[in-house]
Amino acid sequence: MSAPAQARLPALVLPGGGARGAYQVGVLRALGEILEDQATPFPVITGISAGAINAGVMASYADDFRLGAERLAHFWGHLSCDQVYRTGWLHNLGTGLHWLAAMTLGGLGVANPKSLFDNQPLAELLERELRPEAIEACVASGALKALMITTSGYSTNRAITFFQADPRVPGWQLPRRIGQPAAIDHNHLLASTALPLLFPARRIGHEFHGDGGLRQTAPLGPALQMGADRLVIIGTRDEVQDPEPTRLQAYPGLGDIGGYLLDIIFMDHLSADLDRLERTNRMLEQWPGDCPPPEGLRRVDSVYIRPSQDLREVGQRHAHRIPASVKTLLRGIGAWGSGRMAGFLLFEAEFCRELMALGYRDGMAAEEQIRVLMGED
Repeated sequence: MSAPAQARLPALVLPGGGARGAYQVGVLRALGEILEDQATPFPVITGISAGAINAGVMASYADDFRLGAERLAHFWGHLSCDQVYRTGWLHNLGTGLHWLAAMTLGGLGVANPKSLFDNQPLAELLERELRPEAIEACVASGALKALMITTSGYSTNRAITFFQADPRVPGWQLPRRIGQPAAIDHNHLLASTALPLLFPARRIGHEFHGDGGLRQTAPLGPALQMGADRLVIIGTRDEVQDPEPTRLQAYPGLGDIGGYLLDIIFMDHLSADLDRLERTNRMLEQWPGDCPPPEGLRRVDSVYIRPSQDLREVGQRHAHRIPASVKTLLRGIGAWGSGRMAGFLLFEAEFCRELMALGYRDGMAAEEQIRVLMGED
């Protein structure tokens, strides 16, 4: 059964997608215009991977949503790969030789490499740009009920959702998924964005953490645990099925397989979770009116905004913008392939601006759905 209108709680859900996260920013700008009369439309904000960066910034501007979206647009619109990971020839040549030595010698006398890329530039950028004190102030003022950032714990093999909220809000523990109170800072965002093999894991407490999409099989779960019953979800992949090949395809390279696996991590879990949500809503619609539904079940309405174009094609058009040293490193280990991974690593302003423009158009196209969901009609 639906909760009373005055008790309904909206949430913003931002899954991952590497550099495709720029698409979410365009949608956020559209939401800022559509909901311009609501300074704080989303009291709950959740983020995974690149979505964690967007969530962290939006949470720090929870009392002025439109300004937060504009700040993010400036951030992504002036981004370059060397602000996210080291792109120098000397560094990447050393990384390639390190991997070669480790594989050739079996680790004897050579420390195992941590990752293909060093994202220390992103760590420095987030430490400068993120405003943890603003997140705390928004929670204290009531503009923000919770910021939720999900990582994957490599030792405990579970999804860990760190959340910053009122101290009275309890954590939770489910099979392979827990919620843990925390004061969110740039380390949590870096941990959530640590794509496996590409970027190094981040230590929080006594455990190393990687990309939140690895273990989070229920991406909507954190928002639902916080009591949200209206969700705006911004995906980073279209749902159009790829066509059947009409001729024999080349054997997939590591780049193709890597892009395929990243698609699974970021999007397949979300699609499955949305299917579960819809089934629950249909079941509640048919529930006998004289019998209360099982405890914990409630109707949850959602709007899912996703790209109207294939972002892989956009990434391939801009793949030439990836620094030559990075392409050489990826080719050297067979991970460049057809360029399918470009969209995850292409943190270049021109690519990001095209994605933001597409996101803005898609967000405005969903205006009626948004207004209905948020109770404006």
